[in-house]
Amino acid sequence: MTSFADWVSTADAVRGTPKKLEKHAALARYLGGLSDPELIAAARLFAGAPFPRRDERVLALGWAALSDVLLERSRKGGNDMAASYQRHADLGDVAAELIDASAPSGPPLQLEDVAKAFDAIAAARGVAPKREVLRDLLARATADEARYLVKIVSGETRIGLREGLLEDAIARAFGRDREAVGRAHMLTGDIGETALRARHDTLAEPTLAHFLPIGMMLATPVLDLAEIGERFPPPYVVEDKYDGVRAQVHKAGDRVELYSRTFDRVTDRFPELLEPLRAIEGSFVLDAEVLAIKDDRAIPFTRFQRRLGRKNVSEELRSALPATLIVFDVLERDGRALLELPLDERQTILRALPLTGPLVFARQLRLAESGEELVARLDREFEAARARGNEGLMVKDPRSRYRPGRRGMEWLKVKRALRSLDVVVTAVEWGHGKRREVLSDYTFAVRDGERLLNVGKAYSGLTDKEIAEMTRHFLATTVRDYGRVRLVVPETVIEVAFDQIQRSDRHESGYALRFPRIVRLRPDKPVAEIDTLDTVRGIAADLDPTAPERES
Repeated sequence: MTSFADWVSTADAVRGTPKKLEKHAALARYLGGLSDPELIAAARLFAGAPFPRRDERVLALGWAALSDVLLERSRKGGNDMAASYQRHADLGDVAAELIDASAPSGPPLQLEDVAKAFDAIAAARGVAPKREVLRDLLARATADEARYLVKIVSGETRIGLREGLLEDAIARAFGRDREAVGRAHMLTGDIGETALRARHDTLAEPTLAHFLPIGMMLATPVLDLAEIGERFPPPYVVEDKYDGVRAQVHKAGDRVELYSRTFDRVTDRFPELLEPLRAIEGSFVLDAEVLAIKDDRAIPFTRFQRRLGRKNVSEELRSALPATLIVFDVLERDGRALLELPLDERQTILRALPLTGPLVFARQLRLAESGEELVARLDREFEAARARGNEGLMVKDPRSRYRPGRRGMEWLKVKRALRSLDVVVTAVEWGHGKRREVLSDYTFAVRDGERLLNVGKAYSGLTDKEIAEMTRHFLATTVRDYGRVRLVVPETVIEVAFDQIQRSDRHESGYALRFPRIVRLRPDKPVAEIDTLDTVRGIAADLDPTAPERES
């Protein structure tokens, strides 16, 4: 049996180097020496989760249970934990620091012990039995082992190991083709099974199976329309970029299931889609988006999201926000996997499906223009898509294969921030990971008469140098220090761009910006000239004219 300490040593080696080849080498040496069951477990843990992504099991251990067990194991208090989190902003590193001086009890942990414990936690019903399994596991863990156990439980592994790099290491460990490893992982949805197949040279066996969701093809964002012509030549397939819930639809026999991009089953959230899907003969796997449409205009996601996260969707909510399935690709039809076919051929098969409302095909056109003509045409189409309530455009290469879980240059998404606001920073927060030692998250406000009312928080857009400079500034202008968060003198004006404005009870303003990012610092602008709450209200009304009036 292999000790869990060996897995931890390998994880430390991966975490400790920025060089891909050194990461590959460390992983390949370790994985190659494991038994079959250990190989499956180790690969899954390196991927940051105890279970394969297609597995619906979850640990369901919240912060309260985790912190209780950590404090009991370390014999430390809540203030010790808070201070440690202030230093590290990483629960795993907090666990290691708290437990450092407390020796483990019981026999050393084996890799198999860890895998069985996670199975037991997922199977346990109720917080108390889950906590008991975790308590027994951490009791036997050293500080370094506890670091990674807590990272995995909290879903924050952060060791610089992306999925693609792990696939590279598996290919190297067993002398297999890199593309074959990636394809097997995509089809199985299980990096552990993929590693086992690589060892036994059975990577070619898996095929696309119903009700085992695979990764969805991703698009690369483009801000400059002129860049599109540089990515691939005409013709171009152009679709609206919808702002809804990405869904992969599987149908075989009378069974229909919808899965999210994170492989969660979301079928019950959209019951009105099931019968129309069942009515289509044969089997299929579709790539689609779920959203609500009213008067030929998409209802903003900020309203449609009220339907999400509910086990039972009421008739009232279904009536107010009826779900429409916008279908834009087909991955399987009647037992035939279509991933290797070019987009044009997949579209021919897709458009032959007899879709009826609320199932509709994505709005699509084909452009043969190039150069300035292409830019002008795409600009007009972009504005038209916005007028239909959509985010922007998708531009696709008609020759492209479907690449699950990959972001390449064959699909491009054209999005632009709707506009920007000048706001003032009211609070700042220490960052996470590489930014844990700088104040990188800014809460900001607009004016309402003499008051400042918060409308959001942004943490992207500034350079590392700017963040370092602003950290020194905010440390010097702190009004109140709450540990992770600091209230600061409201004098720093920034410009923030955003995609949408949504109603929100989180802020006293009643609004929150969606996906805000910092455009630039505005030292030239006084706080008296920042944007107002009336401006926010006006933009919100323009973006969603169908929204009911908010009571003041």
